[in-house]
Amino acid sequence: MYGADTDKRKLLSVLSHGSIFFNATVVAIGIPIAILIVSDDPVVKENAKEAINFHLNVGLVNILWAALWIFLAIITLGLALPLFSLWVFLHWGLTIWAIWSCLQNPEVPFRYPFIFRVI
Repeated sequence: MYGADTDKRKLLSVLSHGSIFFNATVVAIGIPIAILIVSDDPVVKENAKEAINFHLNVGLVNILWAALWIFLAIITLGLALPLFSLWVFLHWGLTIWAIWSCLQNPEVPFRYPFIFRVI
């Protein structure tokens, strides 16, 4: 191990990924950015980078959803609601999976599937 306390690694990794639950606030993406800057642990840094990338992907998809929601709401609400429900399930499900993975295996950074990695 790198010398970092396992509990500290778990806590910082879970905070990075769990910050997505505060996505409606501006400070949400600031949590993994602060952890990335402050931490010296390479696993925590990788988890923070992955969380930042997930925040950026969620923001992009939310913008696309808003445009699609307006378009589909004009046409029919019956199609928009199931699609939005699927997005919420994926968004929260992937976050819970990341937190669970960080708690179960703190030595390996979690990688979200199917996202664009900017950082």
